[in-house]
Amino acid sequence: MSTDDERPEVPAAPRTRAEMRAAREAEAAASAPASDEDGGADRDEASSAAEPRFDSPAPRSTTGGGGAAARSKGDERPTRSTFVPPDADSTTTFAAHSSTDYVPPAPSTTDESSPAPEKRKPAKAPKEPRAAKEPKSAKEPKSAREPKPAKEPKPEKPASPRDRRFLLALGAVLGILVLVGAGLGAVSLTQGPRITGVQVNPTEAIETSGSRVILTANQSLAAIDESQVTVEPAVPFTLDAAGRGIGIRFTVPLDDDTDYTVSIADAVGAGGGPAATLTTSFSTPASSIFLLRRDVEGKDTIFRTDLSGEEAVPVFTADSINDFRATSSQLVVSLEEEEGSKLLVMDRKGENQRELPLPGVGYVGAIQVSDRGGLVGYSYSDKELSDTEGRASVLVTQSLSGDDEPVVTEVGDKEANIFVWQFVPDTAAVLFIDFDGALSLVDRSTDDGVQSLGLATTIQGISRGTYTAIVERLDGSVVELNLADGTEVPLEASDPDYGTATTITPFPGGTLRHVVARAADGMPTGQAVVRVDDDGKATPLVEVDSTDSILQACASPSGQYAAVVIAPDLADNPYDQMLLPLPQNLETHLLDLRTGDEIVALTGFDASWCQTAPQF
Repeated sequence: MSTDDERPEVPAAPRTRAEMRAAREAEAAASAPASDEDGGADRDEASSAAEPRFDSPAPRSTTGGGGAAARSKGDERPTRSTFVPPDADSTTTFAAHSSTDYVPPAPSTTDESSPAPEKRKPAKAPKEPRAAKEPKSAKEPKSAREPKPAKEPKPEKPASPRDRRFLLALGAVLGILVLVGAGLGAVSLTQGPRITGVQVNPTEAIETSGSRVILTANQSLAAIDESQVTVEPAVPFTLDAAGRGIGIRFTVPLDDDTDYTVSIADAVGAGGGPAATLTTSFSTPASSIFLLRRDVEGKDTIFRTDLSGEEAVPVFTADSINDFRATSSQLVVSLEEEEGSKLLVMDRKGENQRELPLPGVGYVGAIQVSDRGGLVGYSYSDKELSDTEGRASVLVTQSLSGDDEPVVTEVGDKEANIFVWQFVPDTAAVLFIDFDGALSLVDRSTDDGVQSLGLATTIQGISRGTYTAIVERLDGSVVELNLADGTEVPLEASDPDYGTATTITPFPGGTLRHVVARAADGMPTGQAVVRVDDDGKATPLVEVDSTDSILQACASPSGQYAAVVIAPDLADNPYDQMLLPLPQNLETHLLDLRTGDEIVALTGFDASWCQTAPQF
């Protein structure tokens, strides 16, 4: 038998398919009978060529026995084996370690009768192999793989004590909010509407009519009637209420330094529920006044002062101030220069001055302002004036902002020469009388044109908030003329009757009437300013004898105070040389119209409460 048959025994439990296949082939070769020596040799060679080669060193026995004896025992395995697969390019080494060393295998002997085996190169002594890695099993097809078990859901992480505390706190807060909301809802249902906001401008309210106080309720309200509204102290008003808002518009200015209370009784929510009284209060500031003081030897000054006269502050100074007017935010000043008049607009501190354009080079007089309309008006005459050329006493209006050009008032497409004129308070309308005696009205905020109102000799005054003028007709009668519809009624005489008034200045609650007492020969013996209530009751406020003269009387916007301009010691009080000539020494007496008491006498004239300049 060839020495090739003497192969090491295959391990009892092959670890790979290659080993299993080699074991099966070895068993088949060992059990098949050899027909002849050639056949056996051929089989040996075929077996040698087909089977993997096993070069296994003979194990060393621990008892000192030979290698043949060790191989004869079927129940023993080699302690170390090396498997070399047929594919030389892919070599896998399997090593099994034992506590016993091994020696190279002894050279095998051949049978002389057998043909010489193929000469083989002697096997090199194997190097001490390193510990082999665990062999990888052959890759199984995907279909044979066991499916991966589904991932089990991670168990929920139990809430930490901190998270639990947060959830508890959050729940507590939400619960409190729910309870508070429910409580507020219940309170609103049981208490009725409430005021959540108030808007009012007290400073504006004492200077102009039409100021508002706006109340905002916490819910929409049912319709409110004027009979439900009360203002203390009493003042006329109009009502505009819708939804949650209640607007109360005062048709006249308010008193200064006064606490006002506004109440709306029986206010009910739009959806029903209990009624409630809505009440709010506000206070107005103390009044101040502007006066002009001319100085023949120096500069003229406009100053502002409180009603005591102790806090007078100069506001604007110039060489020749002819006239000025004040709005709630601005001053309009007319300067007299050699070239003609100049018209300046500035704030109430005398700052941010700018000049308004005039219709030409000429002179300006009778300045008035419309605070609500944002207009200034004046009479204008060209410097170069003759019987055939130039404009004389035309009425001009223009914006206080200076954004537009001056507009000359026309009647019948002709520039009208104006004798006397006045702005209708709190509007942009102008009431005037031309040199022909025609009384006309034109509203600068509309394109309605000129409205004719008959004939008249003079305009005494126009009431604030009523759109009613007091005019004197050609027959000498004095009437109250409704400018809205043209109707008129005679002005009632005072009680007692002080005779025909030289001037009549209306104010909320009555009129100030300037009367002159005369002797039988017609010479004046004295003058007085009389306060006449709406019911006709007359009360003298100021009286002077024939040595003094009253030049003007006007009331504060609300009718709370009066300013009366007096020229004392008229015989020794010369006139200045201004375009509007006046005595050099003038005094303004401030009086409380409610009590009749005089507050203070101040040097100066042209009080900012007056609509027009004094006329002598």
